[in-house]
Amino acid sequence: MDELDFTEKATILVVDDTPENLTLMNSLLKDDYKVKVANNGEKALRIAASDSPPNLILLDIMMPGMDGYEVCETLKKGARTRDIPVIFLSGLGESRDKIRGLEIGGADYITKPFDRGEALTRVRTHLKISRLTKEVMTANRELVEKQQRLDEDLQAAAGIQQSLLPKLLPTTAAFDMAWKYIPSEAIGGDIFNVFPLDGDGERLAFYMLDVSGHGVPSALVTVSVSQSLQPLSGWIIKNKNNIASPGEVLTALDREYPLERFDKYFTMVYGILDAGKGVLTYSGAGHPPPVHLHERSPYDLLDKGGPIIGLGGRVPFEEEAVSLTVGDKVIIYTDGISECQDAQGSFYGEQRFYQLLETMKKKPIAVMMEEIVKDIGTFLSGVKPQDDITILGIEYRGG
Repeated sequence: MDELDFTEKATILVVDDTPENLTLMNSLLKDDYKVKVANNGEKALRIAASDSPPNLILLDIMMPGMDGYEVCETLKKGARTRDIPVIFLSGLGESRDKIRGLEIGGADYITKPFDRGEALTRVRTHLKISRLTKEVMTANRELVEKQQRLDEDLQAAAGIQQSLLPKLLPTTAAFDMAWKYIPSEAIGGDIFNVFPLDGDGERLAFYMLDVSGHGVPSALVTVSVSQSLQPLSGWIIKNKNNIASPGEVLTALDREYPLERFDKYFTMVYGILDAGKGVLTYSGAGHPPPVHLHERSPYDLLDKGGPIIGLGGRVPFEEEAVSLTVGDKVIIYTDGISECQDAQGSFYGEQRFYQLLETMKKKPIAVMMEEIVKDIGTFLSGVKPQDDITILGIEYRGG
């Protein structure tokens, strides 16, 4: 027996109403297999459904009472017996007899009188096929179970990531804010937050970041960074009179999250809003530039900053202070917007987004957020975005 055969002897059930045939098959098989015999269909079904079922059944067709066809049909209906391969043994040599046997679930057909070598070869072949089939089924079942566990992990990670999104934005007289988040099919790495830097709410900080890649690793980096950016972490508010500037925050993150350590990089915008002065100070790290909408046309792209976070703090991050007038709006977003594709593979693109913002810049910020989502939905037309889409809108109402 070769390497594909069972390490333990396989069990063959021989079903025939003729004692001589049972004796003949037993002598043929006993050296290589465990042999069980049954002289009628009812007994064969009991053995097949027992706690020690055979690995293969050699089944005579012409038997009194329940014939071989009926036995096979019954076997194929049973949950415990349907996968046992059946080889018919019969003196019926007509093609229609063979076809009928195969149609009801038989694996093969041996015509009596049979050649000893041929019979043994067919038995070995179908035992191997049965074994390999079971191995494939087991492997598939394990893959399904692993995929289910992975899906559960991904759902948990997605839940954790989305739980980090702000439930409520700070309420101030100077700024009106609204945001939208559209999750993708895969877990992305988008996160943002807005929080006060002082007790009277005169200064607010915001950030938005997008970790490279998808799945649990990206979500874990997102969680870690969001913890680092908590107001009381020591990175943001060092003391009452010492608040880290946007460039300082990005530099600290760049040192803390090197690419070679986490195998991830992220893009980011960090900004500070000063209500009393009507000034936005910001810096970006490889992130899509926020859009500054104002009475003057066209819009301005706030593109000062530096490269992605992950280079080890070797490159400084430039800052810019932007004066705001009443009615000005700033739109911060992730590249999931510009890179989303419709069913034909066309990109939504930055220009469409910028033009949309320009046409509705006089509308309230909450209305703008709704219309942005509506326009993206129209473009996608039912297609799920490939990446998370996060949008934060800030409207200045005066200090």
